Amino acid sequence: MFERFTKGARAVVVQALAEARERGGAVDTQHLLIGVAGSPGDAARVLAAHGATPDVLRGALGGGSGTALEPDPALAAIGIDLEEVRRRTEAAFGPGALDRAPGRGGRRRRPPHVPFTPRAKQALERSLHEARARRDNYVGSEHVLLGLLHDQDATALLQRAGASPERVRAGLEPAGSRRGREA
Repeated sequence: MFERFTKGARAVVVQALAEARERGGAVDTQHLLIGVAGSPGDAARVLAAHGATPDVLRGALGGGSGTALEPDPALAAIGIDLEEVRRRTEAAFGPGALDRAPGRGGRRRRPPHVPFTPRAKQALERSLHEARARRDNYVGSEHVLLGLLHDQDATALLQRAGASPERVRAGLEPAGSRRGREA
């Protein structure tokens, strides 16, 4: 499937992997949405026109820097706020102090494998269906965004960011109908 992805669509996936790696989890549809917003192409321009920039989406997701820790109900019950722990640790030891240490020795450490959630895989498969429905022989970032508009979490994130999924879809119509190939 990825052989049909344009450079822009591949950049979406790379950005989503980076977002998930920073947050310490699997690639989900929200990471793909942030990847679309941060990658070149028509889809990012449409999202930006609706106020859904990468920083706005990260803020709506939680943790504007992309380093938010998931709240743990058990820790919260005894008064421990993980985000406050991160803030204080980074204030004392510098940004990224809680991130994993690089590998030892002279060898360069490979980035950890980051899996895709079933919903993220489904959204990427939908992007292929969107491309076929438009009779495009490639999958661009606009198709990835159209695939994400079928996902409840991605559309909820858009709404929290102040963007209407319906208006975003409508904004993609002229871009989706073109027959050129996105970079």
